[in-house]
Amino acid sequence: MPEGWSSATYDGRRYGVIKTLRADGRAVSVYAEELGGTDVVSTNVYLAGDSVELRPCEMPAEKVLAFLRDAAFDASVPDQAD
Repeated sequence: MPEGWSSATYDGRRYGVIKTLRADGRAVSVYAEELGGTDVVSTNVYLAGDSVELRPCEMPAEKVLAFLRDAAFDASVPDQAD
């Protein structure tokens, strides 16, 4: 998943996805919103040594993990200035 904004397809639906790195890459925020729909996927991931802590935002971890595992990200991302 690329950093910044990208588009992806998951479960037959299109999503706009924002990935933000913090704390020198040790914290990652992911926010995905269905384009033209109402679904949202949101989580924070904390990396500390060999451990990874997933903290979904008000949704089941299974939903977040399925999205992260199965979403197909577009190879080319349109310029945001267009």
